[in-house]
Amino acid sequence: MNFKFLPIMMVGLLSFKPMVISAPDGDNNGNGNGKKVTVVTKSSTMKSKDLAAVTKTNLKSDATNNLSTFDRLVLSEYLDLDEKNFAKPELESFKAAFKGYQKLKDEGKLEKNLLTIIDFTKSSTERRMWVIDMDKQEILHHTVVSHGRNSGKEFASDFSNTPESFKSSLGFFTTAETYFGKHGLSLRLDGLEPGINDNARDRHIVIHAADYANENLGKRQGYLGRSLGCPALPFDVAHNIINLIKDESCLFIYHADKADYLTKSKLLN
Repeated sequence: MNFKFLPIMMVGLLSFKPMVISAPDGDNNGNGNGKKVTVVTKSSTMKSKDLAAVTKTNLKSDATNNLSTFDRLVLSEYLDLDEKNFAKPELESFKAAFKGYQKLKDEGKLEKNLLTIIDFTKSSTERRMWVIDMDKQEILHHTVVSHGRNSGKEFASDFSNTPESFKSSLGFFTTAETYFGKHGLSLRLDGLEPGINDNARDRHIVIHAADYANENLGKRQGYLGRSLGCPALPFDVAHNIINLIKDESCLFIYHADKADYLTKSKLLN
């Protein structure tokens, strides 16, 4: 790859925004009604390993000097992420998540410097959930995650804050307390965005383990098993993730095509 032009390419990536963000001031037998959609994201044209190869010197080029202070900060944080053996989230989803995370930190609503991102733009057969340690700047977990059965089949396309809708909700949440229920160890979530996800607790939207949230099953049948709206996780990682992110860390559920949310969220604008 020719890194001579990489700073200019990065400006293009950051300027491609399916959202408007201002500078900072389980049932696997459900009948989902979503349709498969083809999503094109600019950042997918560049691999994470290529991005990581950009040096601090590159960030000082004339091209990147045209970025806003916030965009430069996001880019720096993104490039510094230690992927380990995982892959990074898309730049657009990280940018939105980082904006809300910073605002919630400033408002004193977070106790842990952990950021969990779920990108429902992606197929349910893909690993689309990341847990990031923001202090150490490293990805701790990267896994598949289920969406609600009425949000769609392979792809989640419909979202709701309505009880009994059996759909997932978008937006920012704080993790709360754990309990043992019919799915074993589970983690309650508090939605932070009125009209968007603030019914999460009343809807019993929680993180839990499920046998249908199985990556191999998803690959065999072409879609991951679905929940009643909960972000359900594979058994082999669920307990570790729940115990790690519980007690007031930030969870963000994103979709690149939902401009109605991305342009109206008070945590993003």
